[in-house]
Parts: sequence; C-alpha cells; structure tokens
Amino acid sequence: MTDETKMTEVEYVAKIQKMQAELENSRKRMEKDKLDLIDTANAKLITNLLPVIDHFELALKFNKDKGVEMIYKELFKVLESQGVEVINADGKFDANVHEVIAQVEGKEDGKIVEVTQKGFLLNKRLLRASKVKIEKVMKK
Repeated sequence: MTDETKMTEVEYVAKIQKMQAELENSRKRMEKDKLDLIDTANAKLITNLLPVIDHFELALKFNKDKGVEMIYKELFKVLESQGVEVINADGKFDANVHEVIAQVEGKEDGKIVEVTQKGFLLNKRLLRASKVKIEKVMKK
C-alpha cells in the first residue's frame, strides 16, 4: 500500500459517518415519497367520490328518505375521518377556494350569496373549489 491509499482511523470514521448519513437521508426521502404517493392516491379516490356526494345531496334535497340520509351521513363520516372537510362559503369570496360562476347586483362586493356546488379540502389541500355566486356593487 502506498501512502496515498492508506486511510487513517479518523478518515475511516468520517467516511462511515458520511455513508450512514446518506443512508438515513435516503430512508427519509423514500418514506416521504411513499407518504406523498399515498396522499395522491387518496386525493384521486376522494375526488372521484365527490360527484357521489353531490348526487346524495341532490337526492336528499328532493326526497327526505331516511335510508339515503343515513348512507350519506355514514359516507361523509368516513371522508371526514380521512381529512376531508367542506369549504366554508359563508361570507366573503376567497379566490383560493371559491370559483365565481355568476355575479348579482348587491350592496357588498364579494359577498357570497349562493353556493351552487360545495368545495372540499383534503388535509387543508384543495380538492375542489366551491362554485359560488357573489354580489357586485353596480356603479351608476
């Protein structure tokens, strides 16, 4: 062995520590990637279920069937347990979570007057924006 290929004990320890750190970083990155994949899959599944929620609400609007209401509530409980929440559409328009589909003459710019389709968040991440009608002060 030449002097160039000889490693001191300190250099070996440093190299081992570096390799351990790289291994730990790789493990953490793989765990994060796995969780991101699960979140993406959950978001896709729940997004596909949102029209079912819409149809349940429409059915309940026109027919107060107790069985349908029980199924709807149970489905919604399951979704809530997974981090789904309805976007609050009471009050002022928020471009981050609301989509304006119409403006009506009113006294207060940006006040939500009607929600035509509920919006949903999954763990504080937007799944679907609420479709809303808002007031617009018309200048004369």
